[in-house]
Amino acid sequence: MTLHKELKKLKAYQSGERNVFTMYLNTNPADPEQLNGAWEIHLKNGIKELDKKLDDSNEEQEQKDFKVIKQKIIKELDDHKEELHKGIVLFAAEEPPLWSVHYVQVPVKNSFHWENLPQLEQLEYMYKAYPEAGIIMPSFGEVRILDTAMGMVKEDFSYSFDPNLEEWGEKKNMDPGGKHAIGSSKVDFLESRLKENVKRFFKSMGTTVQKLKKEKGWAEIHVAGETELAIAFSEILPEKPASCVYKNLNNSKPADIIHQVFEK
Repeated sequence: MTLHKELKKLKAYQSGERNVFTMYLNTNPADPEQLNGAWEIHLKNGIKELDKKLDDSNEEQEQKDFKVIKQKIIKELDDHKEELHKGIVLFAAEEPPLWSVHYVQVPVKNSFHWENLPQLEQLEYMYKAYPEAGIIMPSFGEVRILDTAMGMVKEDFSYSFDPNLEEWGEKKNMDPGGKHAIGSSKVDFLESRLKENVKRFFKSMGTTVQKLKKEKGWAEIHVAGETELAIAFSEILPEKPASCVYKNLNNSKPADIIHQVFEK
């Protein structure tokens, strides 16, 4: 399920009772305030504070529900302790059943709630800044694509392009100084044919990208590549991309690419 659909589902959730737990937990290891697993202390204190409020309220059913949810949360985090990123967003309720967990790679502000509805304000803000998006990186040899959401890469894949230059003639006959012996008109012809093939490849990829946008629920498309290639690819898209980064990022790590695109 895409995050967009998940948000719609959470907005539609109705329990009629105060039994919905919402948690935003900062687990960013690069945050100075998170040294030595400080997130565990924040989690313990957040749950302890809600426990005290429920004890003071004398609402037995709420206390029972919260006790069950609390155990589920502790187990969830124990099971995924080695997979934490920058933050965790979690929504849970016993009746009707609700369990929605998101490990995100975007900044999260600690917050714990026990209300009759999921508290979505921070999640909606995060989604607005880091929606489901496709990052398209065109080059002469391939088009690399990242399927992303909330600063996380869900999928990283490429479409390769073989210009098959041998079909037009190899650049042979090099003199000892390494200069091309073939005429400049021949070189220009090869470059022209290559550019035409790249243009056709990009055009076919434009159709593929539009299909992927629909299939993966991308709210945005971003293009990153050397200036000429990024502009050429952007022009074949039916919709103008949300942004263009004029830099070749094809060999970069996914986290670096996301930083360049969303946090520039």
